[in-house]
Amino acid sequence: MNTVNNLSLDGNAAAGLLSQVFRPEATGAIARCGACGAEGPVGTLLLYGHGMGAVFCCPRCGHVMIRIAHLREEVMLDMRGAASLRLRVDG
Repeated sequence: MNTVNNLSLDGNAAAGLLSQVFRPEATGAIARCGACGAEGPVGTLLLYGHGMGAVFCCPRCGHVMIRIAHLREEVMLDMRGAASLRLRVDG
């Protein structure tokens, strides 16, 4: 019997952790640019918005860091341009 399988759970087990990360107020989260390494609050990123969603760019180098798109009844979050996103959590 593989012991790794005994330790694995499905993604539903992370509901509490995910609710800490994906909370309503994320503009204070610290984003690090995947291109130039600049760090700053999401609220300081350059925002290009339109009806379908938004594109967040690094204010230092212009690199696209985050994309959010509304697709029918879903929201897609693409963060491949951000090296990291740090959020402060309560207690």
